[in-house]
Parts: sequence; structure tokens; C-alpha cells
Amino acid sequence: MDIGRLRALREFADRGSVTAAAKALHCTPSAVSQQLRALQEEAGLALTEPSGRGLRLTDAGQALVARVDEVLSALARAESELDTYRNVPRGRVRLAIFQSAGLMLLPGLLRRIAGFDGLEVTVRDVDMTPADVPGLVADYDVVVAHRDEHAPPFDTGRLEVRHLLREPLDVALPEGHRLAREAKVDVAALADERWISVDFGFPVDDVLRSLTVRTGVRPKVVQRINDFRITERLVAAGHGIALLPRYTMDTRRGSGLVCRPLAGIRAARHIEVAARAGASARPAVAAVIGALADEVAELTGQAAEPPARSAP
Repeated sequence: MDIGRLRALREFADRGSVTAAAKALHCTPSAVSQQLRALQEEAGLALTEPSGRGLRLTDAGQALVARVDEVLSALARAESELDTYRNVPRGRVRLAIFQSAGLMLLPGLLRRIAGFDGLEVTVRDVDMTPADVPGLVADYDVVVAHRDEHAPPFDTGRLEVRHLLREPLDVALPEGHRLAREAKVDVAALADERWISVDFGFPVDDVLRSLTVRTGVRPKVVQRINDFRITERLVAAGHGIALLPRYTMDTRRGSGLVCRPLAGIRAARHIEVAARAGASARPAVAAVIGALADEVAELTGQAAEPPARSAP
């Protein structure tokens, strides 16, 4: 089977439309449609079928996509073997990272990458939900993602996933708050508080909703802001309280904030690296993922887990 046609099928599967696949492949939608039709003729089976105004994969198409990942991963491994003869990772790695992880990890990561001659990392900060990750993996070599610890893990059928850390979410309070001197805060004591959360579907809001289910205490959300630095300033000014990540919250003297863990409740998000199957076979990608794990270990004292294996 033609490699170009297989790439067109994978891009269509990852992105969900012929137009999006064409944009990723830097060609026209008609060219992608022709590639898919030619692949169907070559396979002797219908790989796509009409769905509304667009197309979707048939069962046969989905089965072939899984094998396409294996074929293209094998090609990537073959190409990467040539890279190993250079002894050091080289080339450009595209990294997508959500903002608060960028605050925590990017300065140290870029310092570590500077130690590799010929390795370049280009970074984009992305306000992502877990549902966005598969699409981002289609555009970036490495995606640093997050999810509520009670949410299902990312599907490793077509992704490589490496766990970086479990980051507790603490209650951020203004310094003069009635509970600021408590070692831990009971959720019931926060029943009448005004909360500042994030947009629906983002991990911190998922945690708040999980707390509602587990405790029966429904938080009164008065603002939804995705920038944690803005939230910190609003909390410090007395406009509400919030759940914020422990390692990135600014509780230095003069910040006006204190953070306290919740009593008897596990509230956290998982920070993970996701990449396409076979991506870590590239020395450059493996070096970036390793540098992220090293930075986490230095900042938090938590060693990252070994890479998760993709499904066979």
C-alpha cells in the first residue's frame, strides 16, 4: 500500500474531516479524497462512509488505521536509527503544554534542552481539556496534558503516555480568611464560600464536581477563569476561594495567599506526556520527554513513572 495514502488515512482518522486532514498534509481536500478513494480501491473494501455532510471511518477503516499506526511507527523507528549514529538527539521537537504546567516546567526544561547541541524545542501554550489531547497529538510531537485523577486515563491504544506526576489541588484562601490557620480544611466548612473555578470540562472543575458527588457540598461558583495567576490575585483580594495546584501556586511572602489541603479528601490532577505511538523512538523526542521527567523530579521530589507501553 502507498505510504502517502496511509498517511492521508491516519490524518483523516486523527482529525475527523477531509478538510482538516488536507490542512495538516498541506494539500487540497480533493487531493485527500482522491488518496482515500485510491486506498479503498487498493484495499478492495469501503474504508469510509457518509456521515451527515462529511465522512467517517467504517469498521474496516478503523481496523486499518490501527495497522497504519504500526507501519508508520516502524518507518519512524527506521528513520530514528539513522539519528542514533549521530550519538546525540538532533532536530526540532514541537511541544504543546497547558499554561500552569508551563509555569512550573518550561524554564527548567528549556535550560536542560540547551545542553543538547542541535536539539531545538518549539513550544505553544494550549488551554486544553482531556478531550483535546488526541487532536493535539496529531499536530505536536509531545503534548503535556492534565486530567482529574478520577477521570479515565488516556487511551494508550494509539498513544504513548508517560505519567509525570500527581499534583495535589489545595484550597487557596486569602491570608485573613477564618480558616487560614487550620492545618487542613474540611469541605463542609466551605459550604457557604464563593468559589472561583475554571471553564466546564477542565480538570480543576472536574475535581470540584467530583467533590460535590462525594460530599454532597455543592460549591457556589461565582467566576470561571482559566488563568491561575488571575485567580490567585482575585483570591488574595477576597473575591472568593479556589482549588489551585500545589506546585504552581504562588504562596510566597507578600502574595496574600495561603494554601491548605482538604481534610479526608483526595483532590489532585495527573500531569502526563502524550505522543503518537512510536514517537519516542526518535532520540530528540525521547530526550525532551526525559528532560520533562527530570525537571519534575527536581522540582517535586517525585520520580516520574516509566513510559507506558502502547497497546500491541
